[in-house]
Amino acid sequence: MTDTPADDRSSETAREPAWFAACQVNGAPGVDHAAGPRGTLCGIAARCVTYYLHLFEPEALQSCRRCRHLAENTPPGPSVQERLHNRVLAATGGPARDDLLAALRRGAAVTLWIDGPARSLTRSYAALDELSEGKEPAARTLLAAETIGLARVEADPWRFLVVLPGDGTPPLVARGPHPRP
Repeated sequence: MTDTPADDRSSETAREPAWFAACQVNGAPGVDHAAGPRGTLCGIAARCVTYYLHLFEPEALQSCRRCRHLAENTPPGPSVQERLHNRVLAATGGPARDDLLAALRRGAAVTLWIDGPARSLTRSYAALDELSEGKEPAARTLLAAETIGLARVEADPWRFLVVLPGDGTPPLVARGPHPRP
């Protein structure tokens, strides 16, 4: 069983503030708007704006006041712990899965979550030799996959590895003792 942290961490306290892409109205540069699902938060249609590769900054001087107000009052989104928890629910049951779910609910540190080519991620991040439970199924999945997602969670006394196959099959949970410095 994983230990309960001494502080008040939980997946609820780890919620992330909402964020929005920045955009500007075509032909009217200089005012940044927050991009929503169908245009700006303040109601300008998507066909009338140009999107930029940076985030809307509500506190910036050039930000639309209405978008600023709406962005600042948008509820926070799920934390990385909540998002990973929801993915791990589909994994085959067992003690490692159950301990990981409990640790994520308490706000355990997700130290890595990456998607990419299975071979290079396995070589660089999987650390299969450190696993004591679930090593073989994780290794088989990593060898068979073209692309994969990997997540690492640190929760004393364990280090968990979550293998997230790109083909929609359920994730796999493996774990090993948390290395001591």
